[in-house]
Parts: sequence; C-alpha cells; structure tokens
Amino acid sequence: MSKRIVIAGATGFIGQALCRDLCGDYDLVALSRDAKKATGIVGPYAKVVEWDGRTTGPWAHEVDGAEAAVNLAGESIGSGRWSRAKKADILQSRTHAARAIIDAIELARDKPRVFVQASAVGFYGVRGDGVLDEDSAPGTGLLAEVCRRVEMIAERVERFSVRRVVLRTGVVLGTEGGALPKLMWPFRLHLGGHMGTGRQWFAWISLQDEVRAIRFLIENPGAQGVFNLTAPEPVTMKEFCKALGKVMGRFAWTAVPGFVLRLAFGQMADEVLLGGQRVVPKRLAEVGFEFRHRDAAAALTDIIRG
Repeated sequence: MSKRIVIAGATGFIGQALCRDLCGDYDLVALSRDAKKATGIVGPYAKVVEWDGRTTGPWAHEVDGAEAAVNLAGESIGSGRWSRAKKADILQSRTHAARAIIDAIELARDKPRVFVQASAVGFYGVRGDGVLDEDSAPGTGLLAEVCRRVEMIAERVERFSVRRVVLRTGVVLGTEGGALPKLMWPFRLHLGGHMGTGRQWFAWISLQDEVRAIRFLIENPGAQGVFNLTAPEPVTMKEFCKALGKVMGRFAWTAVPGFVLRLAFGQMADEVLLGGQRVVPKRLAEVGFEFRHRDAAAALTDIIRG
C-alpha cells in the first residue's frame, strides 16, 4: 500500500505540480476550502477533503499515520494592491492553516514523519548585494513578518518529535502559473523590459526543481530545518529580463519607473517588484540536492521552448 501525504494548498501553482509528481508513489490527500473546485483540478491525482483552513475537524484523521503533511496554503501576494484587508488575509491565511495542521499532528496517535511548511525568500526583506543563506537574519516589511511568524509556528511540531522542513522559496518559474506568464506578456507585445532600476536581485527557481526539492526533502530523513529553494545562481532583474527577451526573440528595451509601480501597487511594489534578495541555497547543497536548472538563461530556454 502506498504511503499517504496530506497537502494543503494542492490546487495552487506549486501544489498542482507536486501532486502530479507524487501521485504515482503516494496516496495523496488534498485539503481544500472548496472541495468541488479542487476535485476538478487535482481529482485525478489526489483524494480531496474539505477543510476551513483554520480549525481541526473531520479532515484531521487524514494526518494520523501519514508519511508527511505539507502546507503550501496561503493568500496570493501578487494579485493586486495590498489593502489593509489584503494584508490581513496574507498573514492570517498562512498562520491559521499552519496552526490547524499542527493541531491535527498533535492529536494524531501515529504522527507524520515530516511536516513541510512553505515560507519564502521574503523572510530576508528587501536587501542589497550581500549574499543571503539560511543563517542570514530576517528583514523587515510585511513579507518578512509573515514568514517569520509562520516559521515560528512551524517550530512547534518538533515538540512531537516530528521532523520539520521549512521552504524559503524564491520566484518559481513555469508557464502554467506564477510570475513568468506575467513577465512574458509585455515581451509578446514588444514592450518588454525590467522594473525599476533593474539592479534588484531576482531569486528564482524552476518549477521542476521546486517540486524535485520538495520531494527530496520529504524523502530524505536527514533533511531538517530551513532550506532556501532558489537556484544557485541568482541574477539581477535586468539580467533576467535580458535573458527572457532573448529566449522569446524580443528586445528588453523598456523600463517601468519605480514611481509608476508604487502608484499602481503601493507597498507591494517595493517589497515584491522593486525589492530583491541575493539568496543562495546553501543547505540544499549540504544535503546533496542537485539542481537541473542552475543558469537562468538555460532554464528559461527549457521552460519556454520545452
């Protein structure tokens, strides 16, 4: 009988790809606040179980005896201006989901072997040119605070002798969702270029390596703690856009001024579009993970041209 993995956030960009990868080797349970919608998305790969993303309930028994519990759930940070309500949703959707799953783990008689919690490179805040690894201090701003709180909540599972893995993920590149289709759209109109000065660092990872890394960390009993899920070779925004234009056969000749982005997106522009972090995956290298996509230009060629 296959081992069971419970996944919250399975209908998201990363979650769907993870389900496709794991489904042949594990019995997958997808927790969703909209079971009907989720069944249409991940039904071929996972059993869908409804939850509210906040409290324990009938779904909690799925965690009992599971090989792993994976929490990828959270309100999108890149969809529109950060109003006060939006910022509250970003924080609460992540902290409530993490607490609910950990509560279920605490109740389980047969604890999962590993709990995997999504975080992000936003933990480091908006930084300069210094290289950041998993030992670097947290930054400031909304995303840094959200990541810090979620990671603190995740530490609780270690009280139950459950292995803890935290994923500080960069910008995940794939054509089916995430940031890349949005970045490609101006290039299709011959309006491609970088945002702001273009000197901000762009911590990226291919969707393929993101999923491979998550699976590797689930299956490697020696992997514990925080891991940066970013390619080993971060690039600046300007370098990335130049590579993207070349792969698409377009020139990266424009630049969107920072003040325009701030007028349109407010705080989100500073933290997501104009800010950046020069992040490296030191601990993934230490546990023996090997990237398929290390270079941005080669990765974009593989992703876009297939």
